[in-house]
Amino acid sequence: MTALVPAPEPLPRPTTDAHTHLSTTAEHLGLDASELIARAAAVNVTRLVDVGTDVEDSVEAIRHAEASDRVVAAVAIHPNDAARLGPRLPGELERLRALIGASDRVRGVGETGLDYFRTREPEGRALQKESFAAHIAWAKEFGKALVIHDRDAHADVADVLDAEGWPERVQFHCFSGDAAFARRCLDGGAWLSFPGTVTFKANHDLREALALTPADRLLVETDAPYLTPMPYRGKPNASYLVPVTLRYLAEQRDADVAGLCDALHANATAVFGDWGAA
Repeated sequence: MTALVPAPEPLPRPTTDAHTHLSTTAEHLGLDASELIARAAAVNVTRLVDVGTDVEDSVEAIRHAEASDRVVAAVAIHPNDAARLGPRLPGELERLRALIGASDRVRGVGETGLDYFRTREPEGRALQKESFAAHIAWAKEFGKALVIHDRDAHADVADVLDAEGWPERVQFHCFSGDAAFARRCLDGGAWLSFPGTVTFKANHDLREALALTPADRLLVETDAPYLTPMPYRGKPNASYLVPVTLRYLAEQRDADVAGLCDALHANATAVFGDWGAA
């Protein structure tokens, strides 16, 4: 088992990890999903959004959500996977669509969007846009939240959303833009979700975006097992480390930690609906 980062002091109030990958985190840390959920709950991170990145991973996310009232699922084909699928993409999209209505524990469609960091060739980017448009349509058809992955593609992501029509509930997972792009997303009615990257010294633009995000449009996430906050950058992340990022957000916003816990919990409910855990 990988050495775990020490658990932080528990939060004073329950809150939600708005984006994590339980199966991948379990593999990285040598734990099972139930233990990851329990470790998060022990520090008052009582609810998790488990996000699929392909059909099989999405099936696993649904399984975790159906096994625990602390978890809901989002299902998707990740943009980089969409690019790699080539001519197989339409068939995989059809398989994915069948999952969206398969369980009331599916609350999100995503993470979908565009990734120009890992996908550079025009053909791959065209496939990403095809997949993104399908996910947007399903979010509206099924009344689910749209969970967006945006890496080095800010303008094109917003342009696709403008062209296809913004769903009622949109989460910009791992928000990575500056204040100007944050304003464009907020004007579209989105929620901005901040992971451990906001704690990295170089990310001044990200902190400027955080400063202008209204309290009722803010989410916190781990994207575990990735994007571990300082001072643990480079080690595997997990939902039990949400308190590290959340306390940093509170410091940056000059906010009360307990009040921020409550606000982030309420915002996750606004995006993904209520679920069984406190």
